[in-house]
Amino acid sequence: MTYQHPEFLTEPETLAEELGRDDLRVLDATVFLEPAENGYRAASGIDRYREAHIPGAAFMDLIRRFSDTSTGLGFSLPSADDLAAALGQLGVGNHHRVVVYSTGHLMWATRAFWLLRWAGHDHVSVLNGGLAGWRDAGGAVATGDEAYPPAAFEPRPRPDMFVDKRATLAAMDDHATCTVNALSPGVYAGTSRMHYGRPGHIPNSRNLHYERLLDGDRFRPAPELEAALSETGLLDAPRVISYCGGGISATIDAFACLLVGQENVAVYDGSMSEWARDPSLPLVVGEA
Repeated sequence: MTYQHPEFLTEPETLAEELGRDDLRVLDATVFLEPAENGYRAASGIDRYREAHIPGAAFMDLIRRFSDTSTGLGFSLPSADDLAAALGQLGVGNHHRVVVYSTGHLMWATRAFWLLRWAGHDHVSVLNGGLAGWRDAGGAVATGDEAYPPAAFEPRPRPDMFVDKRATLAAMDDHATCTVNALSPGVYAGTSRMHYGRPGHIPNSRNLHYERLLDGDRFRPAPELEAALSETGLLDAPRVISYCGGGISATIDAFACLLVGQENVAVYDGSMSEWARDPSLPLVVGEA
C-alpha cells in the first residue's frame, strides 16, 4: 500500500538523480529548539547549514524571513506578499520544483512545505530522512553559503491551510471538525512540567503525538500512518485542525493526513502559544 500523495515526499536517491537541474530548488529549513522557562526558544540553523548542506541548497530562514516577527509568538504566518517576496529573493519561482529538508527535526521541513503550499506553490516536497537520510544514502555535502538567482513568485494563497484563534474556537464544538493536538501525551494532558503558560489542551481536541507518525527522520509507511490517523478519528472527519505549541510540529500531523489522502486539513498557526496567553480561552487538564 502506497501513499495517496507520494509526490509530497522525495527520497534521497531520487534527489541525487535530479541534483543540478535548472528547475530544481533545494532549501535547508533547519531550526533548533532550546528549552526556555515556558516552552522553547528557537535558534537558527544557519551555522549547521554552513558546516554541511546538500550541494547547491540555499538556507531558508524560518525564524525571521519566513515569519511575521511582530506577533510575539515566535512563528507566525506572514502575509502572502511578504512570503512571495521572500521566496523570490531565495530564488524560488512558481515553475521551480522545490525540495525542503532539515538537519534537525523533520517538523521544520514540513513547516516550510506548509508555507509554500499555502502560498500556492504546486511543486514542493519534503526530503524523507532529512540531511541524515541524504548522508546515509551516500550523498555528498557542501560547506559555506550558496544562493540561487532571484526569481519572481506570484502568490496564489490556499486560505484553508491555516486557521486562526477565532476559527479554532468556533470549531471547538463543531462535530464536523476533528481538532488534534500533536504534542506529547503529557503536555496534552497538562501533567508535564512543560507548557505554554497554562497547562492543558483545547476542549474536545484529541491527541496524536507527532512522533507516532515518524520512524526516526522518516515518515512511517502508509498502512502505519493510516492506522494511527484512523484511530484518532482524523481520516473519518470531514475537516481536521492540527495544533501544537507554535504551529510547527502540528504540520507533521497535517502532512501525514495529506500523504494518505485527508486533504481537508488546516494548521492552527498560533497554537498553544497564542491560545494559552488568552485567559478567556478554556483549557482542559487530563487525558483524552
